Amino acid sequence: MSRIGKAFEKKKVFIGFVTAGDPSLDKTEEFILEMERAGAGLVEIGIPFSDPIAEGSVIQEANIRALNAGCTTDRVFDMVASLRQKTEIPLVFLTYLNPIFRYGKERFCKRCQAVGIDGLIIPDMPFEEKEELASITKEYGIKLVSMIAPTSGDRIEMIAKESEGFLYVVSSMGVTGVRNEIKTNVGEIVERIRRVTNTPVAIGFGIHTKEQVKEYCTLADGIIIGSAITKLIARYGEDAGKEIYTYVNERQQFCS
Repeated sequence: MSRIGKAFEKKKVFIGFVTAGDPSLDKTEEFILEMERAGAGLVEIGIPFSDPIAEGSVIQEANIRALNAGCTTDRVFDMVASLRQKTEIPLVFLTYLNPIFRYGKERFCKRCQAVGIDGLIIPDMPFEEKEELASITKEYGIKLVSMIAPTSGDRIEMIAKESEGFLYVVSSMGVTGVRNEIKTNVGEIVERIRRVTNTPVAIGFGIHTKEQVKEYCTLADGIIIGSAITKLIARYGEDAGKEIYTYVNERQQFCS
């Protein structure tokens, strides 16, 4: 069984997100280990990109800080290789098609396998076009995580049937960012997914309060928090580790 599969096997999973290289790659490694120590069961690592179209201003600014600090895709791979010597927590890259194609699709996936990346989330890759990459990710044992949005409509079951790793359910329209209220009927989306697949479901976009974590972990197999963690890094910089630990620890307790 894959590391992702093992993470979801017996419990609800808190998934944290961090932009690699913000404020430095050494600190990214430290922050991921702090998330794990606090109870996170999986971590998404954003590869810095100049045009992260799915992201709101908080994570866009983190991408800019990381790029300005000299972060590159190769350096992110090196960081993950170092991290893998310290932990077996599932690690998933969140990235875009352009960085993958520029790096070379097969070279990118081969490197993912070599350093211990378990999956890829690619927000700008339409489901209907995923085969261009899926054959390569399958060859290298990388799970291609599909996203389902409130606008997916009749495509929900189609996407769910072919899912692997876990399904990323987008809770709200628009881009990432903390939201005090989520009005989408996420429960209905999850019910439709459950009818056609046993793939674990994680809900993201906007979740940040303890109450939201409790509510959405009741509906799904896990929750994803990115912008709230990124705001802590923006505020505390290199000293954000203990703040991240406290934030994650307080919320992952509601994933039960």
